[in-house]
Amino acid sequence: MSEPLSARGPSIALLETSSIARGIEATDAMMTRAAVDLLLTTIVPRGKYLVLVGGAVADVEQALRAGLDTAGTAVVDHFLIQNVHPQLPAAIKGRVKVESVEAIGLLETKDVASAIYAGDAAVKAAAVTLIEARNQPGAKGLVVLTGDVGAVRAAVAAGAATVKEGQLVAEVVIPRAHDALLKSLTS
Repeated sequence: MSEPLSARGPSIALLETSSIARGIEATDAMMTRAAVDLLLTTIVPRGKYLVLVGGAVADVEQALRAGLDTAGTAVVDHFLIQNVHPQLPAAIKGRVKVESVEAIGLLETKDVASAIYAGDAAVKAAAVTLIEARNQPGAKGLVVLTGDVGAVRAAVAAGAATVKEGQLVAEVVIPRAHDALLKSLTS
């Protein structure tokens, strides 16, 4: 079971900016404006900046508004998830260890925000285990999940449906992956 996202609530917001400096400034505005937990900040390739906050819905909404206002034209993408799935936080932080793997589902996006949002939608749509939903080299996003073939197909379709037009790079379902591939995706 994943650790709770925040003691104050199951809501998260992510802001992705094209400027590191504007992203840091937006982070300060977000933290100053509302009582949220700072869950992640990171610089990604091509000079982009990500900030993820969590907490009660109203606080997270207020923080996101502050970040959007501060970052202005440097905003690349953003989202707010009001009832985040409990598997998502661990999948954002890194690969989640799984005991066994059935089918593998993959969603690749042009930006990180789209992948995290798609990962939440995918794991809510079907009985799957989220292995990761996070930043990849080149500032792309990747979602990796596992479960039975039908559930993986449903989850991948649900996740892909949330991705903005032009942001989806690939959606793949591998019904029975080779053992070597499974090891590389899950360790």
